[in-house]
Amino acid sequence: MNKTELVAKLAKVTGLGKAKAGDVVAALFDARPGKGIIAIELDKGHKVAIPGFGTFSSRNRKARKGRNPATGKTITIAAKKYPVFKAGKTLKDRVAK
Repeated sequence: MNKTELVAKLAKVTGLGKAKAGDVVAALFDARPGKGIIAIELDKGHKVAIPGFGTFSSRNRKARKGRNPATGKTITIAAKKYPVFKAGKTLKDRVAK
């Protein structure tokens, strides 16, 4: 399912127009700077927990040594922060059936 299909299903289930449903999806999931409720909370270092569905959070990866596969030289890979989603028990159980 892509974003357009998600918007169409959300509009059908909730009775919202497609434009309004698109606004709702964008308000939650937009990843552009300063946009998207979930992304903004992750930027702040907060978790977004949706009981039964899952938790969005961010983790920090330390700087480490690696190898350039083309040259074989040792390089330093910079530390970075990355997003994580952990599925909730209800979602895991449903998908496992």
